[in-house]
Amino acid sequence: MRIFKTADAILLEHEGACYVSKEKDWDRYINRDELYASLINEIKDLTAVGSTRWMEGQPIVAPIGSQEVWAAGVTYLRSKAARMEESKDSGGSVFYDKVYDAERPELFFKATAQRVSGHGNFVRIRKDSTWNVPEPELVLVISSSGKIIGYTIGNDMSSRSIEGENPLYLPQAKVYERCAGLGPGILVTPGPIAPTTEIYMSIGRARERVFEGRITIDKMKRKHEELVEFLYRECAFPHGAYLMTGTCIVPDNSFTLQRHDKISIRIDGIGVLVNMVE
Repeated sequence: MRIFKTADAILLEHEGACYVSKEKDWDRYINRDELYASLINEIKDLTAVGSTRWMEGQPIVAPIGSQEVWAAGVTYLRSKAARMEESKDSGGSVFYDKVYDAERPELFFKATAQRVSGHGNFVRIRKDSTWNVPEPELVLVISSSGKIIGYTIGNDMSSRSIEGENPLYLPQAKVYERCAGLGPGILVTPGPIAPTTEIYMSIGRARERVFEGRITIDKMKRKHEELVEFLYRECAFPHGAYLMTGTCIVPDNSFTLQRHDKISIRIDGIGVLVNMVE
């Protein structure tokens, strides 16, 4: 089951058929611990309006309302190595080495809805950064009670030159206008997503593919529930929250994004999130 959001409607897709929900309040709609069962019951009373192809023609927006977007860092070995490399000159590499093996994970605030771009929309690179990359990530959709109720795709835009200069600059490297891509919709499942789920990213430039990479989420060191437990320890999320779970797909150090690059991120079962660099 997948949920999509437009400016004035909530759309459902299940087994190739699409439906328009009678509910209009996004925050209330997704913030249900038994979301999958609720959606299955809901479509019994709805009439299909089209197929998956019909959904592809709808003006969907980022699937977010009043939720905050948070992120976890250094959850894959490749991410640890990349962070240590970018910060070695500043003496900050030891911090990433330690957090990978520490009990407490790295968690940081990423964005509010204002700074999120949906499928087909632009993301940005900072004007004061010289080294910029996208980070393709599985995103947990979490209810206000702390239960994982769905999954979506995240593009955690990162200014590596700023973060590498000093680890204390992480907020500036991560949080700015249009710093996150999210979408295209939310996958809601009756149980946890499969550990063999693949994340794939490609970057196009002037009609050429300049980077691609893929990984399965079972390469992640931390458990999803572990990350959620730490996030919710001392924070309340009355409308639920989104948590990016980290990346293992990191371009070589010689690569940096350029304006007009096309970033495509595909995650099995969820779909494809496409963003252009502004």
